[in-house]
Amino acid sequence: MNYNKYSNNETLVSEIGLGGAQLGLNAASWSRLLEQSAIHMVHQALELGVNFFDTAPIYGHGLSEIRLGKALKKTDRSKVVINTKFGSTDTGKLNFNANYIRESLEGSLKRLDTDYIDSLIIHNPPSTYLDGNNNPHYEILEHLIDEGKIKAYGASLDSSAEMKLFMTTTNCGVIEPFYNILHQETAAVFDLAKEKNVSLIVKSPLDSGWLSGKYNAESTFKDARKRWSKRDIQKRTKLLFRIREILKMEENLSQTAISFCLAHDSVATVIPGNRTISQLESNAESSRSIISKEHVGLLKDFYLNEIKDLNLPY
Repeated sequence: MNYNKYSNNETLVSEIGLGGAQLGLNAASWSRLLEQSAIHMVHQALELGVNFFDTAPIYGHGLSEIRLGKALKKTDRSKVVINTKFGSTDTGKLNFNANYIRESLEGSLKRLDTDYIDSLIIHNPPSTYLDGNNNPHYEILEHLIDEGKIKAYGASLDSSAEMKLFMTTTNCGVIEPFYNILHQETAAVFDLAKEKNVSLIVKSPLDSGWLSGKYNAESTFKDARKRWSKRDIQKRTKLLFRIREILKMEENLSQTAISFCLAHDSVATVIPGNRTISQLESNAESSRSIISKEHVGLLKDFYLNEIKDLNLPY
């Protein structure tokens, strides 16, 4: 496992992190991931060298944070890095009000059974909340840093315009951008992030599973991905064929997709989802699977020439 600098944190982070949404799933969920399975997933991640964990109050209505806290109970806290969120609450509702930040953080600290959070990020907020000159949120977040309750703050964002506004009007230390081979728009400000010492946590590196290579034109979805129309699915299938054609490969597409995200040196870590231990192991192995500069260039050109104007839905 390779490790990278993370904002101003003394602890380096594993370039493959563990996305914690699945840790909050219950018996009625698509993976039936119960508490002991969730804890085992975290312990296996630690064994593989993973030390970065991303969670949120909304994941399982607090269950993800609770289970992560239990799983890390006997781990040296200084050796793991926890990122959680503000704005999407443990009740399933949204609350981006500045006067809710402390209450939300205290709830997360209690569920995670820790006395500080390495980074607290605003969970996909409306763009009106991103201007540090016109919102009281950032003075509160700065105070929380001074109090030692958080080490850094940031936001989970989906566009370069949002990222630029946020980085130029706040003292954010981290951003969680939406970025992968099929969605490269946010990369327009990755150099700015490096200049400002803002560490990037790449979310959706496998584009909700598409870049694992296991879906095709006949695939159907019953979860959140049912938002995709038949036409969207067919379009992605064609793009997947083109990616394989460009890379001249049939297997390990997921590892190549993750390596592509890590190719930019402003990216500190990526957080692919894991339904199974085998997926976790494969994702962790991506740390050893280095994509060539030639392939990175070809995939960037592919995005600019064949994907950008398609306006693919998320």
